[in-house]
Amino acid sequence: MSADTLLKETLIKRSQQKRLTSPLNYKERVFVLTKTKLTYYEFRAERKFQKGSIDLQRVRCVEIVKTEGGVIPCQNKYPFQVVYDSSTLYVFAPSYESRSVWVQNIKEEIKENSVIVTKFHPQFWMEGVWLCCRQAEKLAPGCEEYNLFGDLSRKLLPPIPGEEGTGSSRRPPPPPPPVHGPDDDDDGSVVEEVVIALYDFNGPEPHDLTMTKGGEYVILEKCDINWYKARNTYGEEGYIPSNYVTEKKLGNLEQYAWYSKHVNRNKAEELLRREDKEGGFMVRDSSKPGTFTVSLYTKSAGEGGVAIRHYHIKETPGSPRQFYLAEKHLFTSIPDLIEYHNYNAAGLVARLRYPVGKKERSAPSTAGFSYEKWEINRSELTFMKELGSGQFGVVRLGKWRAQHKVAIKAIREGAMYEEDFIEEAKVMMRLSHPKLVQLYGVCTHQKPIYIVTEFMELGCLLNYIRQRRDNFSPGALLSICQDVSEGMEHLEAHHFIHRDLAARNCLVNDALVVKVSDFGMARYVLDDQYTSSSGAKFPVKWSPPEVFNFCKYSSKSDVWSFGVLMWEVFTEGKMPFDHNPNHEVVRMVSQGHRLYRPKKATPNIYDIMQRCWHERAEERPSFSQISILISDALEVDGSSSA
Repeated sequence: MSADTLLKETLIKRSQQKRLTSPLNYKERVFVLTKTKLTYYEFRAERKFQKGSIDLQRVRCVEIVKTEGGVIPCQNKYPFQVVYDSSTLYVFAPSYESRSVWVQNIKEEIKENSVIVTKFHPQFWMEGVWLCCRQAEKLAPGCEEYNLFGDLSRKLLPPIPGEEGTGSSRRPPPPPPPVHGPDDDDDGSVVEEVVIALYDFNGPEPHDLTMTKGGEYVILEKCDINWYKARNTYGEEGYIPSNYVTEKKLGNLEQYAWYSKHVNRNKAEELLRREDKEGGFMVRDSSKPGTFTVSLYTKSAGEGGVAIRHYHIKETPGSPRQFYLAEKHLFTSIPDLIEYHNYNAAGLVARLRYPVGKKERSAPSTAGFSYEKWEINRSELTFMKELGSGQFGVVRLGKWRAQHKVAIKAIREGAMYEEDFIEEAKVMMRLSHPKLVQLYGVCTHQKPIYIVTEFMELGCLLNYIRQRRDNFSPGALLSICQDVSEGMEHLEAHHFIHRDLAARNCLVNDALVVKVSDFGMARYVLDDQYTSSSGAKFPVKWSPPEVFNFCKYSSKSDVWSFGVLMWEVFTEGKMPFDHNPNHEVVRMVSQGHRLYRPKKATPNIYDIMQRCWHERAEERPSFSQISILISDALEVDGSSSA
């Protein structure tokens, strides 16, 4: 976050120029407020992803929007409005507190503006009318007095005589032509969004829609961030998981089996070596945003050696742009380039013969097995081998409806606050991310309660790195840390605290992806030794001073724990402070003592750990900053050599 940033948060914006309103028009954006601008971005707060920006000098009003019990078709239920020029930007915050902070901060920065309104509209402009006063002109004067300095209770003023609606004798001047934002269509109409299925989806419930990989579907409604309602080419409608589809548009590489968006150089090399196929390849995002790299595996690198080469896909300057790996062979698109090199090495060490990465078995987990399905019928579970025993009870491999592999935790009686957990389970299921172990549902109608989660084939991260000690490069270890930081970044963005982050609470799947598990579960433990810092089981060695002294948890206490997890990874599974009991660790950490630098950690990597262990919580980096630091550490310069 830059020094002049006042606020930064992932919020949802409503498209400004659409005539109709539907869930299609609500988009998640990273909002950043500085003293001069309100800017929003797609994915990350970087110039490449900027989608819109408002100069604060142009802002005429900022205020909460009263919803009067109306339905808000997105998961953030606390709207506010930013009125500027002739436009109104509607933004939806995840909580009452978040909205208040944004409104008050923007009010503070615009209070000297000369364009401030005296009256504003406290409710939405929707489907051609102001819901508060029923005026049908978008630029009609406001109907409630605007308070520049705070959010006081106000009375609704009656509509201005003669300007109530379409029959008015005195009409305001016609509005200027609308200024379209980058998310809007030029004619203001709603355009059908067509998506392509990346994976097969066999809809388990009658209200689901079965999808075939490569098929096209029209999105009818974005019910929430994880599930869409869609229609197939036969006119059949139903719910589909949002992470199984990608938008159909020119230049979108997601639909191709050879494209692996979130795979870095080290992970690419691991996957290619494990596949061990001549001409195995993948296309991945380069460290430089907006560029791509082809990673290629060959067994004929001279003297019988195996080699992996990384080739940057280059672009010609000017228009129309063309792409190439070898300068003599230019193509108007990356798919055309890949297809050509399937049959012609043309300067590469081998042909691109075998795409590695996206396969049927690597279809992502879904937020629940079906839309709004929390409760799982225990008769549909098949129990298989025991995987281990956790804080709450025995964990077994199982299957749901004899087809989906799952992990099933049977909750031992007296091990957890069951009612509180069941209440929270719906929230935890909505936390869906490629680097979080997915909660599929719960069985609560009989004892014992079962928690059903995604199955991770290679098990616990701590055992994984211990069993493979001395086989990891520093880059591979840092890649593990990157996976965890990305999962934690998602929890942080959704204001969710893990409370017990450690290598033992992360899992590894057969694609070598590391995912964060058991997030938030520490709140429901009934074991006094585990919940009290004086107890032998309390994770003191992963806890910052504010936790073992005052039980003060936050995302910044998770950051401290992440630093210890990094240390576990780079020591390949050693116990932190292994020669010191808990009470000594409390004293040592309080006096400023920190874990030593592991042999495989460069000074740059150790610096990231030390930043996580800052005594003052507010001076520790956020997980979004940690992800950037790790990406920078992983970045490798060079063109076509491994």
